[in-house]
Amino acid sequence: MDRPVIWHIVEQHGEEAAFLWLLRDAAVGAPHYSLVELASLDNRIEAHFDGLRIAGEAGWKTCAAALAQEEPGEVFCAAVLALEGGDRDKIQSVYNTVELAPETSRGLVAAFGWVNRAWWRGEVRDLLHSDELHWRRIGLAAAATHRVDPGAVLIESLQVQDVELRAMALRVAGVLGRVDFLPAIAAQVQSTDPEVRFQAACSAALLGDRGAAPREALTFVGMQQPRLADRALKVALRALPLNAALPWVNQLVRQPEDLRHAVLACGIIGEPGCVPWLLEQMSVPELARVAGESFAMITGVDLAYEDLEGEWPKGFEGGPTEDAEDENVTLDADEDLPWPEPRLIADWWSRSHGSFRSGQRYLVGKPIGVEHLEWVLRYGMQRQREAAALELKLLHPAEPLFETRAPGFRQQQMLG
Repeated sequence: MDRPVIWHIVEQHGEEAAFLWLLRDAAVGAPHYSLVELASLDNRIEAHFDGLRIAGEAGWKTCAAALAQEEPGEVFCAAVLALEGGDRDKIQSVYNTVELAPETSRGLVAAFGWVNRAWWRGEVRDLLHSDELHWRRIGLAAAATHRVDPGAVLIESLQVQDVELRAMALRVAGVLGRVDFLPAIAAQVQSTDPEVRFQAACSAALLGDRGAAPREALTFVGMQQPRLADRALKVALRALPLNAALPWVNQLVRQPEDLRHAVLACGIIGEPGCVPWLLEQMSVPELARVAGESFAMITGVDLAYEDLEGEWPKGFEGGPTEDAEDENVTLDADEDLPWPEPRLIADWWSRSHGSFRSGQRYLVGKPIGVEHLEWVLRYGMQRQREAAALELKLLHPAEPLFETRAPGFRQQQMLG
């Protein structure tokens, strides 16, 4: 006997799951989310999936109908149900939407990362052996969400002419810790294609290259490509010895157009000697909040908890204004960061700087070491956790990079 369906409740589950996934898509890279908070958000998503699962076919029909919106959140929801059910027709309907709207593929990849990998083993295998290269690329990305090595397909993909597939293969090889591929990857650091060259440089650095690769990655910092520049800084500056990284930071400091990158770089290298300069930048409205974040990345101090916050400067607009004629629609990249109060922070530093030694790299208040990095993975905020994962990867190049974007409940299990 069929169970009665309250359609508006089922539809609400679908809408809320898609909306919450968009929130978590931003949360995984946010400065104000801890692992506990991420897991709480993910549990809310799972609760809505439970409602969809209990609804059975009505739950699937709700998600399938939402695919018409061609949005990544709706693709994520439909893909999770389809993969869990193992229904070929349902899975194909998700693939059809991704074909029509390729930008939704991140929702599909996220779904592969969400479900138990035992449910998608055959699906990923089929994607990896697809005749269409863009599906192979998605297959590589899907396998990497669970740190599953694609084997021979990965080797083949490192040699293909298609630059998008090759760039994905380069990135996956670095994430998985395939140090045996390092010579082949390092050979592509001088590729004529910028994306291939960038991914090769970053992966070679993750796999142990401490010479040409990180230096090549840093050439992308001044290319007006924020996505590449930020990742280049995060990987390359950590891969270089401190005495080699500092000149790069000093070079950025001398270039007015790169001051934001210079501020970020200080937090990445974790050198306490950078703190006086960071304190100066906290008086510059455009740089104040990110300077506060870099200060916290080095010292571990929580500006809000320690009452070191200040007031929003009068007249400063950090993002789109309410002026209809204002062409600037760029979102405020620092909106989730506290506003630092330079005087209070300077007082804190004057009392605490004796606990820090110049020439030593710090992350969240302590010298970088395995035990502390594992502590940060458990208790730090998401950007701090990402930093700790990269530091651990660089200490152990043959190990997979810890996935700080995985479902929170799964990360908690992995971290014990």
